[in-house]
Amino acid sequence: MTAKTRTLSLLTACALSLLASATWAQETGMLVYCGITMVRPMTELARSFEQREKVSIKIAQGGSEDLYQSAKKAHQGDIYFPGEPSYLDKHKAEGLLGDYQLVGYNQLAIFVQKGNPKKVKPELSELLRKDLTLVVGNAESGSVGLETKQLLDKYKLYPSAVKKAAFMMPDSRSLALSLKRGDADVALSWRATAFFPDNAPFMDAIPLDPRIAEPQALLLIQLTFSKNPVLARKFIDYVASGEGQAVFRKFGFLDKSGKV
Repeated sequence: MTAKTRTLSLLTACALSLLASATWAQETGMLVYCGITMVRPMTELARSFEQREKVSIKIAQGGSEDLYQSAKKAHQGDIYFPGEPSYLDKHKAEGLLGDYQLVGYNQLAIFVQKGNPKKVKPELSELLRKDLTLVVGNAESGSVGLETKQLLDKYKLYPSAVKKAAFMMPDSRSLALSLKRGDADVALSWRATAFFPDNAPFMDAIPLDPRIAEPQALLLIQLTFSKNPVLARKFIDYVASGEGQAVFRKFGFLDKSGKV
């Protein structure tokens, strides 16, 4: 299977799953469209909120662009949570994205095999080393791919990185899986995912200078067609609260004050 075919098959499966989630939400409770990277803190917070408010919350997970398109098509759901802020700018004019709150920050890092056996340095040019197998996020499907493109374009490295890449992957989860399987030596991905318990034994994140890889705001956005607007607003406030911020720090994210 080619890299392009693998990416397309993953995106098709994701789209079908998201549409099923939207149907579920219409029938039984709230629906949150959540980028892959933030699923773990959001799941923990959703379960806590469910107990408090006696409401069911379904989390549809996927690449940020795929999530938006699914919400737009289904016209069902309550909250959209992309992995970086440009999705709000890109789609705001369509009128589906309403009020929002800052709840934390994502930041790109260089990912390597555990212990950094290839001695990769914290420099973007390292991605192009001939002795390293590189995987790259797909800019058309998820936030990690879009941010990777924006960052590497800034330093005129993106065309070379795409040409060198063994695979184009739809989201941060698939990038991590490539490292776990040994299919890749190096990748750019969201820093927090290196600290997830099932990823930490297999990979390390090499931090990049924030002046190079600027932290990206995580905005929890209410959908304007939400059938539960009061409850959705309450959940957004809960995630932005001190309790919610502690959960984000627990999973390796920068909170809204910039602390880890």
